[in-house]
Amino acid sequence: MTDSTLVPTPNDCALPRIRSDFATFNDAIDYAARSEKGLNFHDMRGTLERVYPYSEMREDALAMARRMVASGIGKGDRVALIAETGPDFAALFCACVYAGAWPVPLPLPTTFGGKDSYVDQLAVQLASSDPKILIYPPEIAEMAKAAADHQGCEGVDWATFGERDAPDCDLPEASPDDICYLQYSSGSTRFPTGVAVTHAALLHNLYGHAASMDIGTNDRVVSWLPWYHDMGLVGCLLSLIANQVSVDYLKTEHFARRPLAWLDLISRNEGTTLSYSPTFGYDICARRISSQSHVGDRFDLSRWRLAGNGADMIRPDVMQQFVNCFADAGFKASAFTPSYGLAEATLAVTVMPPGEGIKVELVEEERLSGTRADLSRPARYRAIVNCGKPLPDMEVEIRGENGEPRGDHQVGKVWCRGPSVMHSYFRNEQATEDCLVDGWLDTGDMGYMADGYLFIVGRAKDMIIINGKNHWPQDIEWAVEQLPGFNHGDIAAFSVETEEGEEAPAVLVHCRVSDPEERTRLHEQIRDKVRSVTGMNCVVELVPPRTLPRTSSGKLSRAKAKKLYLEGEIKPLELLQAA
Repeated sequence: MTDSTLVPTPNDCALPRIRSDFATFNDAIDYAARSEKGLNFHDMRGTLERVYPYSEMREDALAMARRMVASGIGKGDRVALIAETGPDFAALFCACVYAGAWPVPLPLPTTFGGKDSYVDQLAVQLASSDPKILIYPPEIAEMAKAAADHQGCEGVDWATFGERDAPDCDLPEASPDDICYLQYSSGSTRFPTGVAVTHAALLHNLYGHAASMDIGTNDRVVSWLPWYHDMGLVGCLLSLIANQVSVDYLKTEHFARRPLAWLDLISRNEGTTLSYSPTFGYDICARRISSQSHVGDRFDLSRWRLAGNGADMIRPDVMQQFVNCFADAGFKASAFTPSYGLAEATLAVTVMPPGEGIKVELVEEERLSGTRADLSRPARYRAIVNCGKPLPDMEVEIRGENGEPRGDHQVGKVWCRGPSVMHSYFRNEQATEDCLVDGWLDTGDMGYMADGYLFIVGRAKDMIIINGKNHWPQDIEWAVEQLPGFNHGDIAAFSVETEEGEEAPAVLVHCRVSDPEERTRLHEQIRDKVRSVTGMNCVVELVPPRTLPRTSSGKLSRAKAKKLYLEGEIKPLELLQAA
């Protein structure tokens, strides 16, 4: 039963704000606990269910830390935590920090795949992180315990763990150079890898994006982002502790069922000024509201000053549609705050200065792919979004294939260097050496700089190279999305080898059409569309809805889609055979 007398934590208090200026995250938790601010958890309809001040979180964390020490968990041990949005995970994460252990946030089961695939996913990440213990919500005990048993580590639900004795003991001193936590990158283009982040790197990044976004006295955040992804964990939990900001949470699965509850919560909470989402979050809200009218009667988005965009390619058409749908509710296009980051740099690398909104440049695709234009064909352009300026003390450099620096508007590999860059990939020396060179991080992304701003073009490893000409899969996917009936994320493009040994583009497309004749027509439409982009025939396969795999952060995983398709795990729908 929801308690109607609950009062959310305030936006402001007498304690002076400190923007992440602490030696360790332990110090950040201690300072936040002196304020009246904290975490506020809401149900699927946005009704406040639990108020969790930072002071209470700290007390719970210290008790849990003592339980960890009593359970034989010491400094440098890994503690795997299933990252359910709620007080238990928040306290356990902070408990690991106090105990000197490294928390390893791992995903909840999703609606994609069954129990076996989730157990397999957990088992792989447990094998990589080698934890002393896996602590999980009681609701998923069967699956989580199976994964723990497979790995050979202890598995316990957090209610049971919370009943263990918590005898007084000395907790270890933390150092800025100690590892604070392990973050598993989402694995869009390769196998998920544990990113080791130090206290110093974490706090530097938290300071940098708070300063870049000018987080001020009365700011308040609303979030539905999952805590096992860096944007949710670092940007919408750890940052709010270290910068003493109150926050209101919806669970990710509740957002998935009722996306507009996110905007309802922003509207109802008068102090809400900040909220973040990947492109698909804005897209799904615009789609849900497009058939409704009088948005100004239901929503008030006028106080939303920073609408963060990140975690996937930012699409200006989606952002414009969101503005069109919610302008009557007071939403300002200038609130959009594009950013670029990755777990290997803790979180943020660049952030758009507040108030500048979405800015795009139209660039010829031949320039993006590094090939000369075919003068016999009209030029094609793509809108590239400005992802902002580097954080304080973060250097960004664009390099060519031989490592040479490139000038403004010259496309190349994005490299960055600064105090936020990861320590290493956990127990993977080769992978660490492959991407960390003289303190510089090879992000694996392609982009260009212009007047101090970064523009992201795509991932280098996703590039489809056909007959010496480069094609970005995003261009092919976006082209197919222009056909009626498709949503963002319905298409995966990659290259395959034909029977003749040549490379050809392949496109897997979610199909919601049951009539065989309609399917065949749709198949031909898609072939024609892709041919218009690539200039060649392609492999088109219609697959059932919800077939294409996602990463833990909800992004399309082209690499996994290709692997499953080639292995026969993704089975195309049948088409009418030509007579």
